[in-house]
Amino acid sequence: MTQEQGEADMTAFNKIMAGLLDAGAIARGEKEPPKLFVPPEIDVKAIRNALKMSQPDFANTFGFSIAQVRNWEQGRNRPLGAMRAYMIVIQRDPKSVTEALKNMAA
Repeated sequence: MTQEQGEADMTAFNKIMAGLLDAGAIARGEKEPPKLFVPPEIDVKAIRNALKMSQPDFANTFGFSIAQVRNWEQGRNRPLGAMRAYMIVIQRDPKSVTEALKNMAA
C-alpha cells in the first residue's frame, strides 16, 4: 500500500467515523438531524445502466442480492428508506462507495 492509499483510507475512515459520531449525538438529542431530502422513488435500472453494469455486477459491487435488484427494476418492490439514500450516493459517487466498501473488507 502506498502512502497515498493509506491517507485515502484514513480519510474515508475519518468521514465514516464522523458520521457515526454525529448519528450518536442525534440519537441522544445532543444535535439536530440534518434536513435531507430523499426522493420517494429511485430508478435503480437507470442508475445501474449509467454505470454500465449488469444486474449481477451491480448487486455484487454494492452489496445487494441479485433478486433485490431484479425486483426493484421490475417494479415488484422498491428500495425503502436508507436504501434509497444509498442509491443516491451510488449514483453520485460510485467510486467512493466502492472504495469505502473495499476498505471496510480489508
